[in-house]
Amino acid sequence: MPFQSTNPTTGEVLATYPSLDAAGIERVLATAHDAYGQWRATSFADRALLMTRAAELIESEVPVIAEMMTSEMGKTFAAAKGEVAKCAMTMRYYAEHAEAMLAPEVVKSSGSAAGIRFDPIGAVLAIMPWNFPLWQAVRFAAPTLMAGNVGILKHAPNVPACAEFLGTLFRRAGFPEGVFQNAFIEVEDIEGVLADRRIAAVTLTGSERAGRSVAESAGRQLKKCVLELGGSDPFIIGESAVMDDVIPFAVTARIQNNGQSCIAAKRFIVVASRAEEFTSRFAAAMSEAVVGNPMEAPTVVGPLVSAAQREVLTAQVNDALQQGARALCGGAPLEGPGFFYPPTVLVDVPPTSRAGSEELFGPVAVVRVVANLDEAIAVANETPWGLGGSIWSSDQREVDAALAGIEAGMVFANAVVASTPELPFGGVKNSGFGRELSSYGIKEFVNVKAYYQS
Repeated sequence: MPFQSTNPTTGEVLATYPSLDAAGIERVLATAHDAYGQWRATSFADRALLMTRAAELIESEVPVIAEMMTSEMGKTFAAAKGEVAKCAMTMRYYAEHAEAMLAPEVVKSSGSAAGIRFDPIGAVLAIMPWNFPLWQAVRFAAPTLMAGNVGILKHAPNVPACAEFLGTLFRRAGFPEGVFQNAFIEVEDIEGVLADRRIAAVTLTGSERAGRSVAESAGRQLKKCVLELGGSDPFIIGESAVMDDVIPFAVTARIQNNGQSCIAAKRFIVVASRAEEFTSRFAAAMSEAVVGNPMEAPTVVGPLVSAAQREVLTAQVNDALQQGARALCGGAPLEGPGFFYPPTVLVDVPPTSRAGSEELFGPVAVVRVVANLDEAIAVANETPWGLGGSIWSSDQREVDAALAGIEAGMVFANAVVASTPELPFGGVKNSGFGRELSSYGIKEFVNVKAYYQS
């Protein structure tokens, strides 16, 4: 079945790309295996030079790359340009810091020399999602390649142009053939690829269902696996929150990437004394967000990625409304071409409804009122997910309580949850395991090798 690129703004099919047959998959695996022997012996300085060249290439092509992303998955042109810049910044970060992160550690012992080395392990399969089609792949590729491994990208089937671009980017920068490859692999072929002895490990960013499947396959093969899965991040508004600051960040936290982000705030938990002010101002601000063509400058919310994604979101909202929830703004898909859904604020949402118990992957916010901060933290921890969360307060005691109490891989105070190369990214509970980015991320796919000399 070919991989298909469809413009979510218009519904127009842009292009199709053939998937790999068995011979094509074998070529990818053989090329990666051959490249690894050479690449692992390449110096950090040479790897850094090539990674910097890749950063320079995308910096020189920002508008073209951004338009490609916008046309394939609907993020605004401004957001797409920001994504390209973030990719270049992260490439430069690892070009500069990888050698120090992976420097051997000396350990005092009874021998004449002892310590720890961090050696590459081989070819890593990366199964990546459509919502950040460049960033998700680059935040895997930059540390993994700098560590001396090689990468094989199996991207989401609806962003094939972005996948193909990434497949050529590293070759254009001068990386040896096979160090990083795009492979149009069908879902049913993933298990066979994972079973191949030439694949050392796998990383997946995607749904919980996909994560369970990949983890099961990797477990059978006893291969390292890193999973970054879904989330339903809490956005807690404390007693001392400065509402003039909170409201614009609350809107940004919910509608970033058209609401299609695993770390977007989805549950807005506000203490009762601030609930009326927050809810009314938040709903007003959400209703003012401009929905439209993502290539046009005034637009802040573009289309959802597909008709199927809009149908799922519509069903989740309708289920909540039928059970007594109220929509203070939005609440129904927009008519006309494209896959548009307006920013929506739901209140009085039954916890057992779909909107109250499932991840909402679109610009729909659920507001819940609680008595105090302790209850807010308890509600934040009610879900099976634990990716990110934020606390909005000018009282350091409230901040400290939330930082300690929220069960998540990342908690931000008075800031929107974001991924940065210097901090580890990942979650707990059903949001997955393992970390990307920072020194912790680069060490996920290395052999932490002890050495001892008598």
